[in-house]
Amino acid sequence: MPELTSKQRAFLRGLAHHLKPVLQVGAGGVTPAVLDAIAEALSTRELLKVKVLEGAPDDARTTGAAIATALAGVHVPQTIGRTVVLYRPFPEEPEIRLPS
Repeated sequence: MPELTSKQRAFLRGLAHHLKPVLQVGAGGVTPAVLDAIAEALSTRELLKVKVLEGAPDDARTTGAAIATALAGVHVPQTIGRTVVLYRPFPEEPEIRLPS
């Protein structure tokens, strides 16, 4: 999937605004277990928030980039404070229709 446009990122930020973080990245950082949990969560929803705790080895922006690199098709439309928004469309019939 190509990179998101600024219009698409803004659309996803609006959808993610009301969401609560479903996962937390702690002192261990981005471990295989964390990646498995995120992949599992992204199999049931296309958009989610991940909280990066104070004790995490990296900041939220670096953590989001590491997750997007490790998991195929994951985009980071927003990083705000210690919260990272992740987006991965369902392979068949995405629920979220991005503006073109």
